[in-house]
Amino acid sequence: MNPMKHMLLLMSAAAIAFAQAPAPAPAPAPPVWSAGPINFGGLVDGYYSANFNHPASGTNNLRNFDVRANQFSLNMAKFEMSHDADPVGFRVDLGFGRAFDIFHATEPLDQGRGIMRFLPQAYLSVKPANMGGFQFDFGKFYTSAGAEVTETHLNWNYSRSLLYANGPYYHMGVRTSKPITKWFTAGFQVVNGWNNVEDNNSGKTVGFTTAMTSKKVSWLNTYMVGPEKTQGEKGVRHFWDTVLNLTADDRNSFYINFNYGDEKNPRKLDSTFWGIAGAYKAQFNDRWSLSERIEYYKDTSGLITGKPQALKEFTVTGEYKMKEGFLMRAEYRHDWSDQRFFDRGAQMGNAKHMHTLLAGFVVYFGPKR
Repeated sequence: MNPMKHMLLLMSAAAIAFAQAPAPAPAPAPPVWSAGPINFGGLVDGYYSANFNHPASGTNNLRNFDVRANQFSLNMAKFEMSHDADPVGFRVDLGFGRAFDIFHATEPLDQGRGIMRFLPQAYLSVKPANMGGFQFDFGKFYTSAGAEVTETHLNWNYSRSLLYANGPYYHMGVRTSKPITKWFTAGFQVVNGWNNVEDNNSGKTVGFTTAMTSKKVSWLNTYMVGPEKTQGEKGVRHFWDTVLNLTADDRNSFYINFNYGDEKNPRKLDSTFWGIAGAYKAQFNDRWSLSERIEYYKDTSGLITGKPQALKEFTVTGEYKMKEGFLMRAEYRHDWSDQRFFDRGAQMGNAKHMHTLLAGFVVYFGPKR
């Protein structure tokens, strides 16, 4: 039997057995951090990653945000302040660390890498009392696309998926949301584009979002369309992301994330990129959990990853929560491509495979978002 398949079967069997075990007494909940109407939150997140390719570049290719190989690294330190709209609110996040260097890597040096580099989010909110839950936000905010988010402790795995790493991180502009029924919410966005504080062209990107939620199932959709090329270059990008979440019970959760993108290229073949990821989390008790993720990503022209290729990855992450607000994660991940892409030793982009082991530590406080 293929060793990877054998390992998957063993982990799945262990997850099922442990998930049926009785849970110990719950860990104590953290206190609420607030001062009057202002809520506070934050985290410090660091890791050590061992890359068995031993790249001289010191880099784990295509990773967000565990990019440093065979060394200790500060992923991020973040502090947030917020006030829920009633009818006016705001959120401001201050961020430091290598994660936010990656976050803003596509911004021009003289624009988004100034003060905005340290503000992963900063927006105002208005929620009129007589408009049935309608909310309007203006500023810089995280994207609505994808199954994963920026903060490590809010995800199941330590490393981010290929779908997260190759999709949008944030937008600058306006967004709205409005509950239509108890289980269906729709939204509309007009933003500068993908990962732009200041626009790189004269066009705007338009987004549409929907969220259908129930106690055990949620289905989230984001569709965005607009020009993402620099000024003077023609071509419109279409992007659709969908996430289906299933919570079978208190111990077993699943999700499937699929996205598809297409960018028009006048006088050339269009650039298409798409991927699918599936993940399962077994919550053994209030302290221990095991999460598995597998995905496939196809970049037909190299627009997103820099090389036409088909990528795959498998990740398994064990988590131990010492107490609410402090967790540790141990993670094994295997990435592979149908092309030579990963660094190995002093040879850049010469390997088709990359294996890593990681130990991560996160301390966090404040409201769970």
